[in-house]
Amino acid sequence: MASPISAAGAYAAIARLTTADSSQGKVAPADLNGSTSFTSVLKEAIDAVNEIGRKSDAQTQAAATGKANMVDVVTAVSETEVAIDAVVAVRDRVIQAYEDIMKMPI
Repeated sequence: MASPISAAGAYAAIARLTTADSSQGKVAPADLNGSTSFTSVLKEAIDAVNEIGRKSDAQTQAAATGKANMVDVVTAVSETEVAIDAVVAVRDRVIQAYEDIMKMPI
């Protein structure tokens, strides 16, 4: 089970994706009004989850060869779990919103 601290870390990572990253000079793509598009935020969040998953895989492989601490492996796996749970929650909310819109009378 994921801890509240790892959940907060995952949500903070997603929140950082929606703002300008001044350390890398990278800004999320904007539309004509200057606001960040939902598509770009979603793509960056999914890319971040993929990166967290890759780090978790690397930690697991390192543990299998005896080069990593099990605490680091468990931490990496739980962070991945929290990140995936967050993505699934967002997906569920988007699907629910779509279904609500489809139920609206014309």
